[in-house]
Formats: sequence, C-alpha cells, structure tokens
Amino acid sequence: MRSSSYSALPGRGLRALVVMAVTAALATAGTAVQAAPDTDGSQATTASAAAPAPETATAPALAAKPYMGWSSWSMQSSKYPGLNPNGDYSYLTEANVLKQADAMARKLKPYGYEYVNIDAGWWRDQAWKPEFDEFGRQKADPVRFPRGMKAVADHVHAKGLKAGIYLPVGLEKEAYGEGKVPIWNTEDCTTADIVHGDLRTTNGWDSAYKIDFSRPCAQKYIDSQARLFADWGYDFLKLDGVGPGSFKNGDQYNNVADVAAWQKAIAATGRPIHLELSWSLDIGHAEDWKKYSNGWRIDTDVECYCNTLVTWENSVDDRWDDAPAWTRHAGPGGWNDLDTLNVGNGEMDGLTKAERQSYATLWAIAKSPLYTGDDLTRLDSYGLSLLTNREVIAVNQGDTPPAKPVTPSDPQQVWAAKNPDGSHTVALFNLADSPAAVTADWATLGFTGKASVRDLWNHENLGTHQNKITQALPAHGSRLFTVEPRGSAVTATGIEAESAANTLSGNASVAGCSACSEGHKVGGLYLGGKLTFNDVVVAKAGTYQIKVTYVSGDARSADVLANGGGATRHKFAATGDWGTANSVYVPVSLKAGANTITFDSGSSYAPDIDRIDVPKTA
Repeated sequence: MRSSSYSALPGRGLRALVVMAVTAALATAGTAVQAAPDTDGSQATTASAAAPAPETATAPALAAKPYMGWSSWSMQSSKYPGLNPNGDYSYLTEANVLKQADAMARKLKPYGYEYVNIDAGWWRDQAWKPEFDEFGRQKADPVRFPRGMKAVADHVHAKGLKAGIYLPVGLEKEAYGEGKVPIWNTEDCTTADIVHGDLRTTNGWDSAYKIDFSRPCAQKYIDSQARLFADWGYDFLKLDGVGPGSFKNGDQYNNVADVAAWQKAIAATGRPIHLELSWSLDIGHAEDWKKYSNGWRIDTDVECYCNTLVTWENSVDDRWDDAPAWTRHAGPGGWNDLDTLNVGNGEMDGLTKAERQSYATLWAIAKSPLYTGDDLTRLDSYGLSLLTNREVIAVNQGDTPPAKPVTPSDPQQVWAAKNPDGSHTVALFNLADSPAAVTADWATLGFTGKASVRDLWNHENLGTHQNKITQALPAHGSRLFTVEPRGSAVTATGIEAESAANTLSGNASVAGCSACSEGHKVGGLYLGGKLTFNDVVVAKAGTYQIKVTYVSGDARSADVLANGGGATRHKFAATGDWGTANSVYVPVSLKAGANTITFDSGSSYAPDIDRIDVPKTA
C-alpha cells in the first residue's frame, strides 16, 4: 500500500494558447509591528493578527489557477544513488533547497513556476528526532536548516518566488509534553487543553493526537502555528495525513475540523497562504475540502520509494483510473492534486520518454498543480522541453475546464475538454504495454465533419481531418491536440434505460436516481444481470458512437454488444459516488433498421445505466 510523504519516514506506515506562462510575483508579507527572536534561532518579524497585510487591487486570487513549482519530497524519499548519501531523507537541507530555488529562478520561473515547497522532516534530525519550541510548535532542525526557516523563505522571496512548508495534521505526540506545554498567546491553555482526554490518535500514520475543537484552546494552537509560518514569510502549507481518506476512516480520522481551523487561522494572519491537503482524500468529503482549502490530493503518493523517483506502475498509471471521479470538483480556488510531476531527469525519473510525456499530458489536461520533484539543477533537454512547453502550460493555466474521459477507461483512451472559444483540448493515450493506434472520433466531441488539428507538444498544425484523427502510439504513449470544429453538431435519439420497451435480465431492476435524466436508472447489473435496449433504429449500417450515461461509485466493467453479436468489454470509470452520473462514448456496429444493444455484467459487477443517446448518423 502506497501512502503519503510523511508515511515513508522512519517508523511510519507510507492544462487556443489563451494564457501564457504565469509571471512569478513576490509574495505579500504580513505587517511588521515588532521584531522578536525567532523560535528557530533567527530574527523573525512578528505581526499582529489584528493588522492584516494590505492586498493590492491587482493581487491575483489565491489558487485562481493550479499552482506551479517544486517539492522536496521526491528526492528526499528516493533511493536513487547519491540523493541521500547520509541516510534516508538526508537530502532535505537548507543548502539543497536553496540550490533548487536558484535553479527554478533561472530555468522555470519565466514559465510560471513559483512555489518552492519544503516537505516533511524540516523539524527533525537525521535520526528523526523532532525539535519543538516552548509552545509545542515545530522548530527547524539546526543541522538541516542552520539559519532557520525564515532565512530560507527570505532567500526564496529574493528570487521572486514563493516559499512552502509542511505539517502533519494533529498535535504531534512528541509535542504533547505530558499535557503541560503552554499554548502561545494564551493565559492558561496547555497541550492537555487541546486534545481529547483519551489521547486518541489521528492522521494517516497515527503519529499525532487528535485535536478536540470543541475546546476553546484548540483553535489557539492552530492560530499559533499559522502565525509562526506567516511571520517566517511562508506562502504555502501542505497539511498531510488528512482524513477521512489516507486509508483511514471513522471519527478518529475525520480531520475536517482541523482543516476548517487552519483556514480560519490563516485568514487571521492577514497573509495569503495556500492550503493544500494530502493525501488520497475521501471524495465523499469533497465539498469540505473545497470549502476550506485550495487543493487536495486525490491519490496515493506518486513516488515509488525505490531507486528512481517514480515508476510507471508505481504509481503514475493509477491516475488515469482515479482522476475522472474528481474532475467536476476542480476549479478556481481549489484544484485536484495528482501529486508530483517527475519528468525532468530522465534515468532518475525511472520512465521512458513516452511515459514522461503522457505523465505531463494528464497533469496538464486534468488541471492538476504542476509541481515537479526533479533535480532542477540537472534537467535534461527533453525534460526541460516538457516542463517549459508554453502551449501545454496554457492548457493547464488557462480557462479551459479540466478534461475528462470521453471514452471508457480501456487501454486506449481519449480525454477532452471544450474550451470557451469553441475549440476542444483532446488527448489520446495508449496505456497498453505495446504499441497501438488510438482514435479520437469527432462525434465524441459533439460534432461531425471537418476539424483543424494542432499538435501542442510539437507546436505543429496538422491540417484538416474528417470525422476523426487516428495516431499510432508507443506503449504508454500520448498525443495532445487542439481541435477546432468545422462541421456540424451531432443529433441523437435518447433512450432511457428504464423504458418499458427494454428487457431486463437476472438481477437487473429499475431504481430511482435523482441525478438521472428521468429520475430513474437500471441497476442490479451484476453476476449475469443484463439490460437490453430494444428497437434501436438507425437509417444506415455503420459504427455509431453511442453515448452511455451511467452511475457508478467505483470503476466497473460491462460487455457491450449489438444484435446478440460479439461483445466488447469496456471499463467505466467511477463517477465518484452512487448519486452522480457521467457519460462516455462506446463504438457499436449497427445495421440499418431496428437493433438491440445489450449491457451484460458477465461474471462481475457493471455500472448502473441511466440512458443511451444514439446518433442519427454513423
């Protein structure tokens, strides 16, 4: 089981060029009112929560688009030779972070990369022993960060970049101090006054005591941590191990109150601090994550914790299955985080060139934050071209919505998004282990006829294509296009799954469905359950792109066949829950006149079917 960054530590379980690159801006600092000795040994500026920093009228909204940057975690957690010569996670030092910041400023800042994010371990020594100040707040390890965390942020800001920092959720066990540790800026609160009396644990690794926010001192502790980070000048906080999710459920691991407290505490500092949540969060609480944060991890760690940064199977390829359910939740102010984009270092990444491009393509079209964990001081030419392709960056940073699959989750897939100007962003993926052709049929985009096509990775116009485009792709390969329609809209006939004209077999039955087009669907499609649409009439024989609208809380497969002929098994991505409907297109060969189309669960479980829409022309 893969898990988040903190869990890999000793003793723990583990997107038409509308917008060009972002111009990195200096971070906005808090209002200084007095100088005070910093708790990590440097001189800090302490700002009053009652005197927030002024924001200019031109200041961009926080997380208006997916953030771009670098994170320390991939390199500090890898066993690639030379990365951690002094033991596990030893890469994380002030010197190494500043080298990456300097490299980002030189190589990537002109393209919009701006955040330099320090991950787990900044307050722990090489033996993983933590440092805390007298108020139970994490304090920089003096060997890793000898000048303290404010000095690091100051260096990053001097480069025109933004600084990020990390914490696990909860009160770390080592900070409890028998309940006697005082809480900063309070008269009589101690650590005993902020947690549950039974010292129940929380977060993805049970490394902290769960904070009880029914107690007034609890918010004060979070306020004190946020104040510290704001005074140090940090612009980003990754809060890790958050649940529900991270393979932990139940009240003990429900950290929604923690996230809400952090949002409140950050607001009180007056400093814009991006709050990112990690890892593999529960989609059932998506509205909470959207309400209280600026981004949320939707999956396990992308790192392989091996002798490279990642591998295709562990766990880059998981994202094609897991991202679709989350697509509808992303937008300005909060984005689905697919985790680190490690495509810049060639051999150290552990991927082929085709895999590196596919990895970057999905991250771009899904509107995931684009933050790499590569060594920016030694990006190879291909990696640099992937990370700095302005047309691809514009897909991620522009006003196109996140792309989603328009075909089933089969080895050959097409993902697309309709752009505000009427064009479409279209990605072709071959996720198979051998070369294969992938076709994007214009009918799956809602039109037929001609369209002009531009290859975004290669900055090349491919001319006009009739009805579709087909590309031969290598194993794990991809292409990324802008498609501008020159044809006409598809017209189709809709048929409800619950129609009395259809045939239900086995356990199949009609059920209510508030998200479905006529308030009903057909479910019970398991272990031989079948749904047959009868009298599907078309004027001419041919292959039709049938739009299938379905509901499925998890990924499920079904055999689809016409007129009792040969079946093709398709995998339908999860819609996120059993109250949300999504649609994909399935090619079906039909004869002129009346046809039947059957969805057969076979020996497993199929999705619930809402309706099909049959085009009037092949």
